[in-house]
Amino acid sequence: MGRVRWRRVGSALWRVVAVWAVSTLTMLVLAGLLPDFKLQSEDGDSATRIATTAALGAGAFGLLSALVWPLLVRALLLVPALVLGLLAFFLNGSLLLLALSLIPEDRGEAGAETAVVVAAVMSAVASATGGALAVRDDDAYRRRLYRLADRRRRHADQGRPGPIAPGTVFIQLDGVGHDVLEAAVAKGLMPTVARWLGQHPTPEPRGARGAVPGAAAPTHRLTPWRTDWSSQTGASQLGILHGSNHDVPAFRWYEKDTGEVMVSNRPASAVELQRRAIRRTGDGGLLAIDGASRGNLFSGGAEQLALVLSMAARRGKKNRSRAGYFAYFSDPANAVRTALSFVAEVFREIGESTRARVERRRPRVSRGGLYPFIRAFATVVERDVVVAAVIGDMLAGRSAVYADLVAYDEVAHHSGPAGGDGEKVLRRLDRSLALLAQVAEHAPRAYRIVLLSDHGQSPGETFRARYGLTLGDLVKAGCGLPVPRRAQRTHSGAEARAAVRAALRRPVEEGTGERRPARRAEPIVLASGNLGLISFPDVPHRMTREEIDRRHPALLPTLANHPGVGFLLVRSAERGPLVLGARGAEVYLDEEPVDLGPLAEFGPGAADAVRRTDGFPHAADIMVNSWYDSEEGEVLAFEEQIGSHGGLGGAQARPFLLSPLVLSAPVGEGEELVGAEAVHRVLRRWLGEALGPQVPVPVPVPGADVTSEDVRVAEVAEAIVPVNDPLSGGPGGTAFAVVDQAPQDKTR
Repeated sequence: MGRVRWRRVGSALWRVVAVWAVSTLTMLVLAGLLPDFKLQSEDGDSATRIATTAALGAGAFGLLSALVWPLLVRALLLVPALVLGLLAFFLNGSLLLLALSLIPEDRGEAGAETAVVVAAVMSAVASATGGALAVRDDDAYRRRLYRLADRRRRHADQGRPGPIAPGTVFIQLDGVGHDVLEAAVAKGLMPTVARWLGQHPTPEPRGARGAVPGAAAPTHRLTPWRTDWSSQTGASQLGILHGSNHDVPAFRWYEKDTGEVMVSNRPASAVELQRRAIRRTGDGGLLAIDGASRGNLFSGGAEQLALVLSMAARRGKKNRSRAGYFAYFSDPANAVRTALSFVAEVFREIGESTRARVERRRPRVSRGGLYPFIRAFATVVERDVVVAAVIGDMLAGRSAVYADLVAYDEVAHHSGPAGGDGEKVLRRLDRSLALLAQVAEHAPRAYRIVLLSDHGQSPGETFRARYGLTLGDLVKAGCGLPVPRRAQRTHSGAEARAAVRAALRRPVEEGTGERRPARRAEPIVLASGNLGLISFPDVPHRMTREEIDRRHPALLPTLANHPGVGFLLVRSAERGPLVLGARGAEVYLDEEPVDLGPLAEFGPGAADAVRRTDGFPHAADIMVNSWYDSEEGEVLAFEEQIGSHGGLGGAQARPFLLSPLVLSAPVGEGEELVGAEAVHRVLRRWLGEALGPQVPVPVPVPGADVTSEDVRVAEVAEAIVPVNDPLSGGPGGTAFAVVDQAPQDKTR
């Protein structure tokens, strides 16, 4: 036993010495290449003296990185996450300058800019060297995983029974539709998913990593499901995590009773939506029992939170939503690696958008401004931090984990859901899944990994690009209100103005001195993908079709007959919910229509989805769904996106659920899974199957009013141990493995 222990100590010491030696050599090479970086006195030194100085500098930098870096990151937890990632370079450079100042006789010297470069290179080299050595010593890697898992298990034993039943990890691939997943598997882009499905994908190009050598028995089943009318993350994830997305008509909408615009990804709106869902169900959420929520809009009732938007609106000691950043960036190698990948992704996006402009691709939207940085944050920083937190949850033995990876959704909005940019993101996401599957083998309890999406994306050019005006311009024209000159000159704008004059029995010709209607508050027009919402703020209630016709007689015909509009939803005072289409089509949804009219193009369930939304208290006065080409699967986004979601039409309403075969089937043979609330019930059933009767499942209490303050928060992740991930594909690849998590003292 003693011999084994000494062998382990010797192996660890060897790795430390090897990393130190490589860091020393790196510092010597950089000193020879960079004119502002010196390791000798003005009079010159011997080679031995210079090597000694480099060794001292490398050793001091390594110690400072291990001891001081975590303190710096904790002190900067309140800095915005995007800024924190960029600060990694400069903080690392500051540590190098401090390390050089500790060398005797002031033999180390570097300029501020040079120090940043040297520190980044040395951190990257040290991380790569340590990872390479860890790969060569698989036993050491496994021992580290088991040691961390045992430590967490002993901690858990002190306050609760140790984990026995299997845990469940839900990974949401934001925006990845069922068809996109199937195509990615067929192309060999996602070998991990292919292995779960028992498929042999097309081999990747030579040099690509992670290809499956052959088909095996499937371990998972793939099930499509159908979203609600509002096919977007706010509605879907609220329904999945909290069991209710009632009164969420779109991604953004206007509420007349408060005079506010609700936006799903705004912290204040997210916390209010979560509060409403909890009040309606009387239940804390899917993750209320020993759960963790990572990178989501909503908490799901979890105690362990990181990057949860609904908690970001809170301030003070109980707000731990940024703890995931500390957990990841507390390791300087992780920080530098992610920062380098962040910069590489920014330049990758700039290059790809430039190529798209040069090649004059269509459709295309603007990708300038801050977008390259937003894309880099979603595809690099958010992914790395969330995956690290999930790994820590698994090693901590948590019962249920739900995490959202938003990388594909962000890229597909601007590059298209089927483009090469999205395929690259899917390949990197699959590497993250492979890493999670690898870590699950060393967790203190068995884990079942469930993969799912909240919606898909439908391609198509924007409404503005095709018709030269926005939906807001068209609404103003239909109301007889002034519109911008560019919109007046379009065919749609001219037709709308002509319809207004005809409806008001005024001459169609220009320059007749026509009298304008009395000025009223302009309508509020909001867009959620290819779903538009029109509200009249000066009317306190939801306007009926009859009221709208009396006030703006040309508006509804103008919208319904526009070629870019698929259908409208309004409410009739006498006959209830009414769908309007081109050429006078009318479908009264409460009268069991035989002919679905314009809804027929949108597939089965469209009428039910629209009817349900009509019953929401905050449904807009007029809800507009764009045109849909059922053959090409294209829609017209009212936002500037060439991959969109939010309404009906195409792949956006067809996400997927990939579940282990050991869990019961989501639905029976021949049945369809419809709506996010139905997905919640399936996931809750699976948790019950995994945890068993010894863990009670929360029972909804009718009429309970639970506020967001009842959602308890604890900080996560104390340390991240970087290892080399053989599936990592360079910049943007996930190259970390272990997070040791423990609840923090809430008095801090």
